[in-house]
Amino acid sequence: MKKSLLTIFVFLTSVFAAFSQEIRSPEKFLGYKLGEQFTPHYRIVDYFKYIASASKNVKLVQYGSTNEGRPLMVMFIASDENIGKLEEIRQNNLQLSGLEPSEASTTTKTPVICWLSYNVHGNEPASSETSMQVLFDLVDPANAQTKAWLKNTVVVIDPCLNPDGRDRYVHFYNSVRDAMPNANPSSREHSEPWPQGRINHYYFDLNRDWAWQTQKESQARVALYNKWLPQVHVDYHEQGYNAPYYFAPAAEPFHKVITQWQRDFQTVIGKNNAKYFDQNGWLYFTRQEFDLLYPSYGDTYPIYSGSIGMTYEQGGISAGLAVITSTGDTLTLADRVAHHHSTSISTIETASANAQKLVDEFKKFYDNSRSNPPGDYKTYVIQNDNNDKIAALTLLLDRNKIEYGFGLRASVSGYNYVTGKTESFTPGANDLVINAYQPKSVLLNVLFEPRTFVADSNTYDITAWSLPYAYGLTAYGLKESLKPASATMSSQRPEATANPRAYAYVSAWQSVSDVKLLAALLKKGIKVRYSERPFQASGKKFAAGSLLITRAGNDRTDFDQLVTQTAAGMNHELVPLTSGFVDKGHDFGSDAIHYIKPPRVMLIAGEGVSAEAMGEVWHFFEQQIGYPISLVKYQDLNRARLEDFDVAIFPDGEYQDFPSDRLQGWVHDGGKLIALQNAVAELVDKKGFDIKKKDDKKDDKKDDKTDDKAKTPNLNTYANRDMDAIRSTVPGAIYKINLDNTHPLGFGMQPYYYSLKLSDDIYDFLGDNDWNVGTVKKDAYVSGFVGQKSKEKIKEGMLIGVQGLGRGNVIYLVDDPIFRSFWENGKLLFSNAVFMVGQ
Repeated sequence: MKKSLLTIFVFLTSVFAAFSQEIRSPEKFLGYKLGEQFTPHYRIVDYFKYIASASKNVKLVQYGSTNEGRPLMVMFIASDENIGKLEEIRQNNLQLSGLEPSEASTTTKTPVICWLSYNVHGNEPASSETSMQVLFDLVDPANAQTKAWLKNTVVVIDPCLNPDGRDRYVHFYNSVRDAMPNANPSSREHSEPWPQGRINHYYFDLNRDWAWQTQKESQARVALYNKWLPQVHVDYHEQGYNAPYYFAPAAEPFHKVITQWQRDFQTVIGKNNAKYFDQNGWLYFTRQEFDLLYPSYGDTYPIYSGSIGMTYEQGGISAGLAVITSTGDTLTLADRVAHHHSTSISTIETASANAQKLVDEFKKFYDNSRSNPPGDYKTYVIQNDNNDKIAALTLLLDRNKIEYGFGLRASVSGYNYVTGKTESFTPGANDLVINAYQPKSVLLNVLFEPRTFVADSNTYDITAWSLPYAYGLTAYGLKESLKPASATMSSQRPEATANPRAYAYVSAWQSVSDVKLLAALLKKGIKVRYSERPFQASGKKFAAGSLLITRAGNDRTDFDQLVTQTAAGMNHELVPLTSGFVDKGHDFGSDAIHYIKPPRVMLIAGEGVSAEAMGEVWHFFEQQIGYPISLVKYQDLNRARLEDFDVAIFPDGEYQDFPSDRLQGWVHDGGKLIALQNAVAELVDKKGFDIKKKDDKKDDKKDDKTDDKAKTPNLNTYANRDMDAIRSTVPGAIYKINLDNTHPLGFGMQPYYYSLKLSDDIYDFLGDNDWNVGTVKKDAYVSGFVGQKSKEKIKEGMLIGVQGLGRGNVIYLVDDPIFRSFWENGKLLFSNAVFMVGQ
């Protein structure tokens, strides 16, 4: 009897132990099969938390949160031996890169790190579903295959890079779906409303923000990424639902800094992916469309940081749970999950099979970076004629782990980015100096080279982004390696202190920091003025646009304390003046001194408006300068009270039934209309607006009566149609345009401006009563690809202009001055349009 009881006890104990070790699959946890419905982000989080509590082979890390408060997290998965040594593995990896000092224990006999990033675009949701199945496969005790891979591989899973965008899409779909999925592409569940789920809360494309890190999601994610520097990184996407699956190797152009190993191993991974797709009869393509050039993608940024960076694309945008494709097949969410799952597992398998080679090549990449950096220039010197811009640039360098210092002890010779010539100069003690012999030299070269070589001009994104141009700073590229004299600036700006005898406080107007101060003062009810002309006072020179915070008009006992504390809180310099009588220029009571009326700003949003262009403005106001702005739907504009606003901003978009007459009346009464990019085109041929498209010059020798049959026929070949088409394209190129910086729209700027052109749009010069503030001459091209036809078109015209209309103004900004929020050079220009023009 005792023996039988013991047998039963042992049996029950073993059953209980087996049950307690069972880890639930996503299906068992969620209550439905993956692909049967979309999983809200919080349930994905729940599953990852559950696995973290159920498995001893994982570590869950929350690395940040979104603008809407959703968690950002990654899961580390490793073997029994390695899960407790994650920090040791991380530090060893950074020692291999040189970002941390090497130690005697530093070794290449270390696990390879394979990082999988899912769902950066919210309305490409299949990969977040996939992440749960991949996680389960890696921790499933019964899965001997993944156990073997984890012996030499640490896998990192980020289940959703853009939770806000994902939930925007999932909530939309779940709110309109039929009881059964409707696969008809015309059904409403396949028609996502504006602004769609692709973008984050502020409508930024997070897959264009890796290097710039303008968004809080990117800042948190890249900070974590740079603490680990994986050897393999995959960025998961979806594309139009009619497209087959895409995986590496990538398309040309490849940036020339990409190593042969990085090129070759993409093919190794691609062939392994293809093996499983072939077995299942799934269609796929490689080496087309998705190139490796622009540095701020989820594949290129890792590549420029020593990884094998790749993009995988599943057909599926707007597919819902099921959609009938152009070939008559039905594509389901379950299909999409299966395809992403296959490449996820295949990539981990390939990384594990080549773990030692991957680590060795990773070390080689960084050894070469430190000893033989790429590019013509081995030292970069950026003149510090604007502390705030230098501070903004060094913040970006810090985030990207690029090392720098200040000052050189001798005169040097280098390529001047502004003049395009090699010149001798003497660096100042506070000039920024970046030596290329450092771990992140590859990324440094890509971000700073004045011109990027483009092997194939049929590229997926912009082709010019050089940071000295983006920040509007004078830079020199030196072919010799020089070390900075100091790690820090030799002097810091003086702190703003209250002066009860001050007649006025003066602030410079030359950077976004100055705009932020103005916004803060206006919100606190402080009246601010600006000087239209340069002046000198108390032995100091002040440029046009300088802010004057006078005691006159600010009759309050806390005036000095409020102004100086506001400035001090921003580390902002103020110059107190004890008299309004200036040494040179116009006194403070002159008509050259203008009161800045706090503008009430309206930003147009909604259907027809480019969500990303609108989001740039929204983010600039809310997150960068902290100034209130009202978002008004374009569809509601006709019933909006325009008299409640002083400024109306129309971002890029396709505006139907543009209310030009109503807006013109509002401008006549003192309003200010700011039109950007295609919104400028909406005003062409509208009565009262002076803007006109610049016509292409026609051959006067041609006889207009020539018979159509006598005209030159189209003899282009069909195979070359893509290359022929790009002759009239501008996929992001830099032009140096002339800028009238005596006009309020140009205050604080140089007499030139580097404009990032995204099209070949150019307009006739405005008339005599208007102002051509930014103009293009013949030789304005600086960098980036421009099709031959477009290059011939972009000359002798206007890109930035101001038209007076009654008591108001229309401001034409043909190019985007705050593109993706990394084009720092244009933010002051845009602020001038909002705060300075027309005051």
